[in-house]
Amino acid sequence: MTPPHPEPGPGPVSAPRPEPVEGPRPEVVEGPRPEVVEGPRPELVDGPRPELVEGWVAAVDLGATSGRVMLGHVGPDELRVEAVHRFPNEPVRTPGGLYWDIDELFRQVVIGLRRAVARAPDLVSIGIDSWAVDYGLLRGGELVGPPHHYRDERNGRGVAAVHAVVSQPDLYAAGGLQFLPFNTLYQLMVDRLDGRLDESVQMLMIPDLIGYWLTGVPSAERTNASTTGLLDLTTASWNHSLIERLGLPPTLFPPLADPGAVVGELSADVTARIGASRPIPVVAVGSHDTASAVVAVPMAGREAAYISSGTWSLVGVELDEPVLTDPSFTNEGGVDGRVRYLRNVMGMWLLSECIRTWEQDGSTVDLDGLLRKAALPGPVAVFDANHPSLLPAGDMPSRIAALCTGTAPQTPAEFARSICESLAVAYASAITEAERLSGVPIRVVHVVGGGSQNALLGQLTAYRTGRRVLAGPVEATAIGNVLVQARAAGLVSGSLEDLRALVARTHPSTVFEPR
Repeated sequence: MTPPHPEPGPGPVSAPRPEPVEGPRPEVVEGPRPEVVEGPRPELVDGPRPELVEGWVAAVDLGATSGRVMLGHVGPDELRVEAVHRFPNEPVRTPGGLYWDIDELFRQVVIGLRRAVARAPDLVSIGIDSWAVDYGLLRGGELVGPPHHYRDERNGRGVAAVHAVVSQPDLYAAGGLQFLPFNTLYQLMVDRLDGRLDESVQMLMIPDLIGYWLTGVPSAERTNASTTGLLDLTTASWNHSLIERLGLPPTLFPPLADPGAVVGELSADVTARIGASRPIPVVAVGSHDTASAVVAVPMAGREAAYISSGTWSLVGVELDEPVLTDPSFTNEGGVDGRVRYLRNVMGMWLLSECIRTWEQDGSTVDLDGLLRKAALPGPVAVFDANHPSLLPAGDMPSRIAALCTGTAPQTPAEFARSICESLAVAYASAITEAERLSGVPIRVVHVVGGGSQNALLGQLTAYRTGRRVLAGPVEATAIGNVLVQARAAGLVSGSLEDLRALVARTHPSTVFEPR
């Protein structure tokens, strides 16, 4: 949803905005020049804190296809969230590649925060999360150019250049990440090859870039930094040895911050623009959206798997220590030092890209009606939902048909059923392997995020995994963001298990039984 009037005032400096890429719609302030040497981590605010019984926090939740600003109200045995602003996140394509429209995203964030303050004038804090791996490059506090989209075609050059210096097995031993051609270190290598990196440039991941424009304070939140491939798996600090081997400037990387730390307060200009009566603290949360989503998975214990289901599906378990025996699994940082041991599965991108193709051909697609038809009995073709040919944008139905064993789908409903079946098969495989490799027995599967509303996929997942599936909450990422802020402010206390118990009490799940 785009407001009728543009946001007034200056914004971040970057390249002129090109034309938006067509596709379905689901559903700045300059600060001081950043410090370019690693310094101490941002710390929690010291000193006495006023006793808060209940309060409001704002969660900025940026997904790969849409964004939202959510208000969260937390009190004794109370946890509720409400959207105050939703907006599309549409990439832009130029002759130079595929980019994020970061200026527009920031403009929408400011609009959302203004609405949040109007609804809750005593807002306690603000937290920001987004998708992983992508970043902005700044020189003297200004963007060198718009951030590249992780689906940009440039990444292959980076993969070849990195692997010419460090082998994939060595990268996995150092960072524990599943190989994906868009991981941050490959993108940075392209920037190095193209001459965009020097000692004056600093990298900020997307949520940290938004936070910098809000506060003027550069930082790198640790859960999202763990997705770069450049964080040391054992120390959870920047891997300076690897950074040096790759020829990346050490000054590129800002100080690390843990979830719950106060990064800074809103600048005077932003405070005025959103109508706040005082500078509001910006608190680091699990700024990788999956890290926040996992906080809000209502697991009653460790014998559970989670599927954070959106554009991508992140399928895994929560551990205390990394597991490095299978490079098809990734070890990403979680809140409170936990490890998110998971496999990236293609996710609802497959269906949304099919819908985009059909709509470009002149069809009108009703998603609910499509899924109802897909649930009817009939032949089903299954394909490898993780096949690399499915990663780029474009004609998804043709690529799926080429991968199908047996008769390929013909109608939109058949494609939708084939996608849901194939995703459920991929989920079951990932869960079986996660159980075997981690040694954690998996009794139940939790599905959170937008994909948890897909009843057909929920039932197929229960059938394919042979386990009970509990679906919800839908807004798990925003809820996890809210809970980390609320705990930092003293509105709630306790471990992740205590926070999840609150989610379970306040957000009932939908149950799917295997049959």
